[in-house]
This record gives sequence, structure tokens and C-alpha cells, in this order.
Amino acid sequence: MSEIVPPEVRPKPAVPAKPSHVAPPSRSALLGYIGIDTIIEQMRKKTMKTGFDFNIMVVGQSGLGKSTLVNTLFKSQVSRRSTSWSRDEKIPKTVEIKSVSHVIEEGGVKMKLTVIDTPGFGDQINNENCWEPISKYINEQYEKFLKEEVNIARKKRIPDTRVHCCLYFISPTGHSLRQLDIEFMKHLSRVVNIIPVIAKSDTLTLDEKTEFKQKVRKELEACGIECYPQKEFDEDMEDKSDNDKIREAMPFAVVGSDKEYQANAKRILGRKTPWGVVEVENPNHCEFSLLRDFMIRSHLQDLKEVTHNIHYETYRAKRLNDNGGLHPISSSVPMPIKHTQVMCKPTKF
Repeated sequence: MSEIVPPEVRPKPAVPAKPSHVAPPSRSALLGYIGIDTIIEQMRKKTMKTGFDFNIMVVGQSGLGKSTLVNTLFKSQVSRRSTSWSRDEKIPKTVEIKSVSHVIEEGGVKMKLTVIDTPGFGDQINNENCWEPISKYINEQYEKFLKEEVNIARKKRIPDTRVHCCLYFISPTGHSLRQLDIEFMKHLSRVVNIIPVIAKSDTLTLDEKTEFKQKVRKELEACGIECYPQKEFDEDMEDKSDNDKIREAMPFAVVGSDKEYQANAKRILGRKTPWGVVEVENPNHCEFSLLRDFMIRSHLQDLKEVTHNIHYETYRAKRLNDNGGLHPISSSVPMPIKHTQVMCKPTKF
């Protein structure tokens, strides 16, 4: 591994300061019931009617189980399942961008889930700058949203194709990060929420897993790479306390599987080995449940808000300030993107 380059110092996004002369609002005692608390129910009903978008990108070398993990997360066949390259099939010379959309419904809530895959990433002999097509794609989605936003007669609801979360798959080598891992996260952490995961962690022993996680955290810190959730965006002490626990658990050592097995008189998702079954949702076996709870059950809305309020606003401010108007990002032909959309409901495993 080449020598680690000192982190580049970049300014934090400007946060408007509160005017010193403005006094904090006083809390008035109510003389009777008004109904302010019903706003939560109103918001819930509106969200259930309109639904919402969530766009997740998966990046990593072939064979790390990216499609399987995403399918396990959402308990549906939501990701294109790539197969290993055959002898007659050529490995793509450049990174491709392929996306597939599904409408998932659970408990009356509809979510349009888009999974963006990046076949070809890290599969070349020379992987120099292989993150550039991914960075370009992410910025193109910001550009599409910006153009819709500044239209005089804009749509009531702007289609949101911006990438809300990027799952970056680290090979379970047990040694250290590759230079490609460092360069990708260094460049892309500025424009998207990156969540690093150690793929196929059942290939490591418990001691190897713990040691590898510590090494990865130290290398990320030494390179100045901040993955989601970033410390600078913690809103209060409760936020900081919750997010500190998540940061200490990163990178998540995960195992993905959509196959069921019988264990302890119940059906479980797992990977069968000669030594037994690795239970995907058992926290003693891997950290899949931690990743799922964090990404979907506690921070999904925050992932969307950080994308809009931080990454998109940074792009928007720079775009309008540098160019003084809206012009194409480049004169080159836009990168072809393969996209399909299907309707599905979560599979009950």
C-alpha cells in the first residue's frame, strides 16, 4: 500500500449564525386544547398518500455480495443480481452505472426505492480515477434537481433522483484498506453520504474482524475521511450520543443472504457452512441488524435531509456562484444509464 497522504483541509459548510439581538421565544401556557399535536398525524397521512423516494448506491469490486446484501436489507429482490464474468464475456473497460427502481409498500407506506449499481468498479488492472464516472453521475443528479428547481413553472413535486446513501463494500482482507478504497472515499465523501461495510465478514475470525475494523477506522481518520454520520452535523447532545455509538461500530461487518434455514426450531436467514449456519440477523454472528436499524429504522430521513441540506446545497451554491447561471456541466454527451422500474412488495422470509 502506498504512503498515506495527509488530509486535505476543506472549509465546513457555512451555517447561518443566529442574530444576537433576537430573544428566544417564550413558552406560553395554554388555556385549553388547540390541536397542535395533530400535525404529526397530518404529516403521516400525507406521507402515506404521496409516498417518498430513497436512492441507494452500492460500490465495490465484483463478488462481494452487493446485490445480495441490498436484497436482504429490503427483504425483496430489489437489486440486479450480477453473475461472475464468463470466459466469453469481456469485463467492462469503464465503470458502468445501472439503476433499477421498485415501489415497496409496508404498513400502508409506499417507498420508491432506486438501487444504483456500479459494475466494473475496481475490476481493472489499472483502477486509476475509476471513481470519476460515479462522481459525475452523482453531480448529474444534483444538476437535474437544480434545473427543475429554478424553472418558473416547476413541478409540484420534483422527481428526486439524488443519491441519498452510498454503501461502500470493503474486501475482508483482514490487513488494511487498499489505496483504491482510500481514494474513492476521500473524493466521494464530499458529495454523498458514504457508509462503509466489510463484505462477507464471516470469512474472518472474531479477533481478525475486531482488529480489521480498528485498522480501517484509524486509516480513515488519518486520511481525514468522514463517513456518514459526520460529527460536524450532530444537532444536539442526544444526536451526538446516538451517532457516536454508530461511528464506533463502523465499518459494519456484514453478511447477506436471502436463503432460509431451520435453526433452533425457527426459520432464519443465513449462510450455511460445514461448521453450521451463519445467522444474518443474529448480532452475535454479524452486524447486519445494526446496519439495517441504523440505515432504515433510525436514520433514513436524516440521510435524505443531509443530502438535501448539505451535499445538494453545497453543489447548488458552487454551481450558481461559479457559473453565474445554469449551463450544462460539460459539453460531453451524458453517460448512458440503464434504468428499469418494477412494482414489488417486501418478501416475507
